[in-house]
Amino acid sequence: MLREAPEAVESIYDAYNAVAIGFSFTGRLKDGFIHIATYSRHVNLGFNHGASLPDPEGVLRGTGTSVRHIRIEKGEDSKREFLGEYIRAAIEQVGGAGRGAGSGAAGEGSLITGSKLRRRGRYVPSPHGGSSKH
Repeated sequence: MLREAPEAVESIYDAYNAVAIGFSFTGRLKDGFIHIATYSRHVNLGFNHGASLPDPEGVLRGTGTSVRHIRIEKGEDSKREFLGEYIRAAIEQVGGAGRGAGSGAAGEGSLITGSKLRRRGRYVPSPHGGSSKH
């Protein structure tokens, strides 16, 4: 996700029965455009305004008025080529990285439990293909 939007702010929070990472360009949860929810047996790549996203692959799940998600059950599912297209479309929906400048430092993330801010970090791409927080 951060390859497509390296200036996005990550907010990590406990979301009922999952740990979730929300992404926005302002640092405010309500401005999120994508979230990743981790469950014990799968991960959902969620799109906060997914109901209005084009779905040429027919992979978006959900029936609510706004949110849709793509279920990822195996590691190789996360490497599907079309995922980047959905992520870029979600970024375009919110006007891209220029939206919300000044509301938080670019590339910073927050660890939130409930509504409590616990730690702030900066996304640093790992030379081994992962990421780390500093």
